[in-house]
Amino acid sequence: MRPAHFNSALRLALGLASLSILLGGCVYRMPIQQGNYIDGAAVRQLKVGMTRSQVLYLLGTPMIKDPFDVDRWDFVYYYKHGYFSRPYESRVTVFFKNGKVSHFTLDHVPKGQPLIPGLPSS
Repeated sequence: MRPAHFNSALRLALGLASLSILLGGCVYRMPIQQGNYIDGAAVRQLKVGMTRSQVLYLLGTPMIKDPFDVDRWDFVYYYKHGYFSRPYESRVTVFFKNGKVSHFTLDHVPKGQPLIPGLPSS
């Protein structure tokens, strides 16, 4: 037969081990924000025929300049909050011909500023 203090010590050890396992998953995860801050109001001003310098002034420096295709600029925005939330992604791809915008594609571009969880959307 075991002494009473051994049983209580064993229960305490098992309880602390269980508690540490449960709390081990409660780690803070920083929000991750990468890329170009794509403002929908600025993107709506983008027009075919603009020069490269006008696009730079309007949207900023592109996140990706393809070294094999100098006539394509990619502006990418990525935001992820915590472990379980879905990331918010936005992309603008601008294509040039003879130094001017020939066409562009928009993917998940907001109407105003980028949507960030926890902040009011515009």
